[in-house]
Amino acid sequence: MDTKNDFSKGSVAKNIWSLAVPMTVAQLVNVLYSVVDRIYIGHLPDASTEALTGIGLALPVITMITAFSNLFGMGGAPLCSIARGAGDVKRAEKIMGNSFTLLLMTGVILMAFCYLTMRPMLYLFGASDQTYPYAQAYLSVYLTGTLFVMISLGMNNFINAQGFGKMGMLTVLIGAVLNIVLDPVFIFGFHMGVYGAAAATVISQGVSAAYVFWFLRGNHVLFRLNKKDMRLEGKLIREITGLGLSGFVMSVTNGSVQIVCNAMLSRYGGDLYVGVMTVINSVREIITMPVNGLTNGAQPVIGFNYGAGEYERVKKAIRFMGTSCIVFTCAVWAVLFAVPQFFIHLFNSEPELLEAGVGAFRIYFFGIFLMALQFTGQSTFVALGKSKQAVFFSLLRKAIIVIPLTICLPMIGGLGVNGVFLAEPVSNLIGGVACFATMYVTVYRKLGKRGE
Repeated sequence: MDTKNDFSKGSVAKNIWSLAVPMTVAQLVNVLYSVVDRIYIGHLPDASTEALTGIGLALPVITMITAFSNLFGMGGAPLCSIARGAGDVKRAEKIMGNSFTLLLMTGVILMAFCYLTMRPMLYLFGASDQTYPYAQAYLSVYLTGTLFVMISLGMNNFINAQGFGKMGMLTVLIGAVLNIVLDPVFIFGFHMGVYGAAAATVISQGVSAAYVFWFLRGNHVLFRLNKKDMRLEGKLIREITGLGLSGFVMSVTNGSVQIVCNAMLSRYGGDLYVGVMTVINSVREIITMPVNGLTNGAQPVIGFNYGAGEYERVKKAIRFMGTSCIVFTCAVWAVLFAVPQFFIHLFNSEPELLEAGVGAFRIYFFGIFLMALQFTGQSTFVALGKSKQAVFFSLLRKAIIVIPLTICLPMIGGLGVNGVFLAEPVSNLIGGVACFATMYVTVYRKLGKRGE
C-alpha cells in the first residue's frame, strides 16, 4: 500500500486543514457558478427582480441534480477512504468505477425527465406568468450540461478521498473562473440575458468535468478510474447508495424546502418575497460552503483512521471539526445580523426588495451556529459508514421539521411570510441538537471501547 497521504501520521488538525482549505475554496468557487449568474441577472435593466425570481424558481431542479451527484459521489468516496485505510486499493477502484457509471446513467435520465416535465414543474414550484419565461429560458440551456455537473461534482469527491485536495480545488477553480469571465460576455456582450448565464455555466462545467476525468485516468493518482471497474456490481451499488443517501436526502429535502418556501411566499407575499428567498438561498450557499469544506475535508481523515483502527485520532478529528464549525458560524451570524443590506445589494438594488429582505434575513439566519451541530454529527456518521443514522437526521431536520413548519407557521398569529422564514432557525435548534447529541452518545463515546 502506498503510504502517500497517510492520514494516520502527523497532526490531525493539519491533515484536515490540508484537505479542508482547498476543498473550501473549491466549494466556494463552485457556488459561484450559480451565484454569479444571479448577481448579474439581478441587475439586468428593466426586469431584474422578475429575472432573479425566475432563476430562483429553477434552483430546486439544480438542487435535484446536485442530489444525485451527492448520492453516488459522496456515497462512494467515504467507502474509498475506508478501503484505502485498510490497504485495499482494488476495492477502492471498483467503488470509484461503479460510482462513475451510476452518475452517467442517472444524468441521462434526469435530463430527459426535467425537459419533459419543465412547464408543470416550474408552476408547481411557484412560478407566475411573469416569472416562468425566465425560469424556462435558464433551465432549457442549463439542462444540456447535466452530465457535466454529475461528473465534475460527483467524481471530484474521489480526488479528495485520495488526499489530493489542491487538485480537487483546481478542477473546480478552472470552471468557475471561466464562468465568471463568460457570464458578462454572454449576458451583456452578446445580449443573451438569462440564456447567456446558463450557456456560460454549461461551458464552464464541461471544462471542469473534462479535467476531473483526465486526472482520475492518469498515473499520478493512488487508484485509477478503469473501464473494467465500471461494470456495475449489485453489492457495491447497495453500499454506495446506502451511504450516499445521507447527502442525497439532504439535497432532496433542501430542494423540497425551496419548493414549499417559494409556494408559500408566493401565496402570502407574491413574487417579491420569492425574490427575497432567492437572495437568502444565495447567501446561505456562500456561508455554508466553508462548513461543508471543513466537514468534507475531515471525512477522509476520519474514515482513513477508522479503517486503520486509530480511534483516538478519529476523536480528535471530530472535536476539531465541531469546534471550528461552531466558531465560524457564530462569526457569520454576527456579520449577517449587523449588515444584511450589504448582502442584499449584491443581488438586487430595488428598494422594495431591500426593504422586505432586511427583516427576512435577521429571522432566517437567527442562531445559524446551531447548523454546525447538524453538519458535525452528519459528517461523522457518513465518514464512519453509518448510513442509517446519517439518512435519518437528514430527513429529520428538513422533511420532518422544516417543511411542516413552513406550511403551518404562516397561519399562526398572522405571521404570514415571517412564519416561512422562522421555520429555518427552529429546525436548526431541534435538528442540530438532536443530531449532535446522538452522534456523541452512540459514536464518539464508544470509539475504541468495543472494537468500534
